[in-house]
Amino acid sequence: MLHRLPLAIAVAAIFAGTALAETPLASRTDLVSVYQHAVDNNADLAAARAQFRARQEVVPQARAGLLPNLSAGAELSDTETDVDTHLGSRSLSRSGTAYQATLSQPLFRADRWFQLKAAEAISEQAALEYSIAEQDLILQSAQAYFAVLRAQDNLAALKAEEAAFKRQLDQANERFEVGLSDRTDVLEAQAGFDTARANRLIAQRQVDDAFQALFTLTNREYLALEGIRHSLPVLAPTPNDAGAWVDTASRQNLNLLAVNYAVTAAEETLRQRRAGHAPTLDAVASYRKGDNDALGFSNSGMSDALPNYPRYTGDAEQRSIGLQLNIPLYSGGLTRSQSREAFHLLSQSEQQRESLRRQVVEATRNLHRAVNTDIEQVQARRQSIISNQSALEATEIGYQVGTRNIVDVLDTQRRLYAAVRDYNNARYDYILDNLRLKQAAGTLNPDDLQQLAAYLKPDYDPDSDFLPTDLPQTIGQPVRID
Repeated sequence: MLHRLPLAIAVAAIFAGTALAETPLASRTDLVSVYQHAVDNNADLAAARAQFRARQEVVPQARAGLLPNLSAGAELSDTETDVDTHLGSRSLSRSGTAYQATLSQPLFRADRWFQLKAAEAISEQAALEYSIAEQDLILQSAQAYFAVLRAQDNLAALKAEEAAFKRQLDQANERFEVGLSDRTDVLEAQAGFDTARANRLIAQRQVDDAFQALFTLTNREYLALEGIRHSLPVLAPTPNDAGAWVDTASRQNLNLLAVNYAVTAAEETLRQRRAGHAPTLDAVASYRKGDNDALGFSNSGMSDALPNYPRYTGDAEQRSIGLQLNIPLYSGGLTRSQSREAFHLLSQSEQQRESLRRQVVEATRNLHRAVNTDIEQVQARRQSIISNQSALEATEIGYQVGTRNIVDVLDTQRRLYAAVRDYNNARYDYILDNLRLKQAAGTLNPDDLQQLAAYLKPDYDPDSDFLPTDLPQTIGQPVRID
């Protein structure tokens, strides 16, 4: 007669009352909440936001070069002059205060116009780079969230494996005590159990590490997360055509759009440098008011020294308006050198754009293939669990009747639980590769997380839910023959 214990019971025999099972449902966090916490608290996103706002200021700074410039000032002076006259040497003193205001309006400044155009391109590039950071955070949130779920499912499988090896060790001891096997079987079973226990301890640390990474991303502590249901549809990308995805990526990939503006900025900067040879024209108006001494019109001392010299007294005002034309002739080769520099920087940005375009095409095609491969992997790994379960049952029966040995049983158990872990890894790879494909195409947005959240299970417990409900829930428990 064959007896088999449910898997959950076997696990509970060693790991009774796990912390996750005792966690209230209200304390479990879903994917969308984790993402929102990341948006509110992520330091990298906050830094990207500050950088974006700082780079936005290049536009008003460049525009200022084309707008009027008004300045005002005051002057307080005290001047002493020695004059030789026919009457002898005289010392003349002059002091006074003057106020002035100057208004300058650029009329023709080609270099500043191109500088403004370059600044506008830089501003658009900065906006897109901030959008890239926001999109990266969507993927990072999903990666960190599912890294926890992956680690928990891996731990659950290793717990079940350890429980199965413990049962195998107990049975080996019982058979040894009644003389049905030798000491070697016991030692082999003990070695298998010890290895499973060591692997389980490592997996526990990996769960803790995954939660720590989630804390780093969001600056929030989490007791438990909602798990993903096995009913999540595993479907091919729509459309299932790599060329269509590449076309979308060529139009919408945020990195490509940003580098396009970088090229535009480099083109305008080259025009700005070359415009250093162009003449400039400004309209300038000024107004000065002060006493004669400050403005240079007082000649009381000169009148004293030279009796026939006319005398001016009182305050004076001075107004002027005109045009200032400047024609650059030679600046030591500075303008030509700056133009050559800007030309090479433009060439660099164009080559970087082409390199990025190729990378985007490669990544998009690779991710499209990855998603389709993940679909086949999930199906294959699911079938592998069933096949390995059947193989284990046959091997255990063969061991009981003497046609197989304990090493065969232990190896088959290891393959079974490896298949379980591979199955769950394939599920999470499928989810994340889908998100990466959308990011490469430039279509990733928070709604994608919302759609995944619809398949979260609030009461998900890895120890009992790491396998689909329609697969055997008694895998890996040794067969006993009474």
